Amino acid sequence: MQVILKQTIENLGNQWDQVKVADGYARNYLIPKGLAMEATPQNLELLKQSKQKEEKKKRKEIEGAEQLAKKIRSLSCVIARQAGEGDKLFGSVTTMDLAHFLEENKIEVDRKKIELEEPIKALGVYKVPIRLHPEVTAELKVKVVKEERIGDGK
Repeated sequence: MQVILKQTIENLGNQWDQVKVADGYARNYLIPKGLAMEATPQNLELLKQSKQKEEKKKRKEIEGAEQLAKKIRSLSCVIARQAGEGDKLFGSVTTMDLAHFLEENKIEVDRKKIELEEPIKALGVYKVPIRLHPEVTAELKVKVVKEERIGDGK
């Protein structure tokens, strides 16, 4: 019997795949549990419409992520921190700092999407990837500079 899977089933197929299974397996397990539906012409048409709707939604998400990525690429983040000998920072620059910078520039990004492998602990210029969508990643230019202290005499 031909069925359309409503969700991914290990060793059988992915969601929306059309697969051939034994009649008893389909009637007694897959269909009653809501894991699959019979591959009738109506259901195939429904499947086609669902796939089109999903594709449209996915394209819209990617377009939105691309626009956000363009905004992020146009920014240049400058963070001033106190530093000691060898340009080592007292403390570090973390994803929280970068998320705060983006927030100040009216860009809402979950800080978990900022892929900073480890906190920045030295002065310099860094490129930090931000995964906005599984298919869209933007790089934020981050420049960590020495904080000028008043009355430092330098």
